[in-house]
Amino acid sequence: MKCVLLIVFLSIALCMAAPAEEVQIVKQESQVLSDGYNFAYETSDGSKQEQQATLKKIAPEEDALQVTGSYSYLGDDGQTYTVTYTANENGFQPQGAHIPHI
Repeated sequence: MKCVLLIVFLSIALCMAAPAEEVQIVKQESQVLSDGYNFAYETSDGSKQEQQATLKKIAPEEDALQVTGSYSYLGDDGQTYTVTYTANENGFQPQGAHIPHI
C-alpha cells in the first residue's frame, strides 16, 4: 500500500510541475484486473507514463503489489528525461541516466 501511495504522490507531483500552458492528453489506456492493473498515457507536451502492477504473494497470508513502469518529460533545458522504476515490498527503486548512483 505504501508503494501505491508513493506512486500516486509522484504522479501528482509531476502534474503540478507541468508548464502553465494547456496540455492535452493524446493517448490514454488502462485496464484493471483482479490481480493487478496497467495504464499508459501521453500528453501533447511529450510527457509519457506507463505502469504495470501484479499481485505477488510475499508470505502465506500476505500479498503485495509488484509495480514496474516508466515516465518521461521534457526538462527546462530541452532534454527529455526518463525514469524507469520498480516499487514493491522493498520500496521505490528508480533508475535514470540523470539520477546519481549511490
